[in-house]
Parts: sequence; C-alpha cells; structure tokens
Amino acid sequence: MSHIISIVNQKGGVGKTTTTYNLASALCRYNKRVLAIDLDPQGNLTHVLGIDPELCRKTVMDVLLGDLEWKKAIRKTNIHHVHLLPGNLSLAMLGKELLLRNRRDDNKLLTKALDEKARKIYDFILIDCPPSLSPLSLNALASSDELIVPLQCEYFALEALPKLLSTIYQIQREDNPKLEVMGILLTMLDQRVKLSTDLAQKVRQDFKGKVFPFVIPRSQAIAEAAWKNLPVNQYKPASQGSQAYSSLAREVLSYYERKKEN
Repeated sequence: MSHIISIVNQKGGVGKTTTTYNLASALCRYNKRVLAIDLDPQGNLTHVLGIDPELCRKTVMDVLLGDLEWKKAIRKTNIHHVHLLPGNLSLAMLGKELLLRNRRDDNKLLTKALDEKARKIYDFILIDCPPSLSPLSLNALASSDELIVPLQCEYFALEALPKLLSTIYQIQREDNPKLEVMGILLTMLDQRVKLSTDLAQKVRQDFKGKVFPFVIPRSQAIAEAAWKNLPVNQYKPASQGSQAYSSLAREVLSYYERKKEN
C-alpha cells in the first residue's frame, strides 16, 4: 500500500510546491512510483510538471465531487514514474459547488476518492496543499499517513507554525488518528544571514526530534529549475539543492523502514 504524504503549511512561499515535485523526482531515482496531487487552486504543481492547468478539463476537483474516478483524471508528467492529479482555479469553488448540490463540506472527500486500487499502484502519493487551512487542506490532512511541513527560516513563517500544529492535532482527534508529522523541513536557508540561522536553531530547540537533520538551502539552481519546469536533480544534479532533496528522499525511505521494523 502506498504512503500518503501531505506537504502542508498555511503560510505561502515556504516551498511546498517546490518540495513536492523535487521530492517526487528524487524518490523516482529509487524506482518508486509516485502520484502527485495538486490541491492548490493556483495550479503551480500542475504547471511545473509540464501541464497547463487552465487547459485541464479533468482535474482533482471532479474527483473530489465524485463526478470522475481518480484514474480518469491522471496525467503523465515530465518526470518519469510520476503521475499527476492536476488542479486549477476551479478548486476555489469547491465549497460553493458542494452547497449548490446540497452537500456540506466534508473532510473525507479525498479519502473516499483514493480507493485501495490507487494505493496499490503507487508507492507514494504526495499532496501539494494550498497556503491556507481551507477545506482542501483539511481533506489532505484527513487522507494522509504523514505530513512534511516546509518552514522558511523567517519570523512570520515561524509565527504561523503553532496554528498549523493545533489544526493537525484537531484532525488527529476527529478524523485521522493515524496521522503523524514526519518532520519539519527548513527551507530557503541562507547560512550567511544570522537571523535565518538563529531561527533555524530555535526551531530545532523548540521542536526537538521533529526537524529534519538537513536543510533546503536558498539555491539559484532550484529557482532556475522551476523556471524551466524541471526538478533540480534533472537540471543540475550536482547542485546543493539537488543533494538536499536527495537527502530528503533518503530520509523519507528510512522513516518507513524504521516504522516497518517497529
């Protein structure tokens, strides 16, 4: 059965989409089959994986509403072994569409859509969440086994973290008791900026044991790769950014090996 991991933080600009597709590509180097799900109405994950979100006629929105089976909305991407459930601006209308159908917002829409067959086909299902604690994010949390929380090393991103953790605990109590935080991923760290390194140290102290032991650096290679719609390990495989996401993939695989042993 596949492992479902949400990449989540209600703060925008912390590296959720970047982490999703670069982790997917890094996992493929280990011959893992990955389904990426774009739950962000901005459709950035869909775009960077080589698909125009505005031209998608079949999206995850149709799947959430129950109008389409997940496998009929799947698209191949520009990364070998990575498939995509695309998303676009239509996701912003999910609540209104449910209301028109006399259905209430349901945190289990995605859970119901990802049937056992989907979980058998893929080794990993990675969900790129929107920058809010909207019903879309709550659906992702309710359907996931684990969470990765990208956290930019800057003050306002750190201030938003307690609210996210409170929401996670609520979902654990009410909808998904098996949900676990795999780790907080420090992103866009510039070692030359003292405030960034100080904040990174504070996060490690405050959330001891829940922070990945490496960081995603502020990297020109990562930015250039995104502009070219490529994962960084295809664009510049020897770069620090590529090595960082390789470390993340290895840590993810090790995490599940440890769980299996326990």
